[in-house]
Amino acid sequence: MKVTITKECMGDRNCNELCPEIFEYDEDELKSTVKMDEIPEHLKAIVQQAADECGAKAIIIEE
Repeated sequence: MKVTITKECMGDRNCNELCPEIFEYDEDELKSTVKMDEIPEHLKAIVQQAADECGAKAIIIEE
């Protein structure tokens, strides 16, 4: 599983709070970023939840 965040990110930081192992907030860009290229198996469900809850639908998951 790979995850990207699009330019539609509103910077509300919900994904950062939900899964700080994967998402972090970039103060310069004022949006969230993904920390790693490949999502570990044990974090896939929470990353999917973050994508589902993203108000801007800015989290894109590729299997």
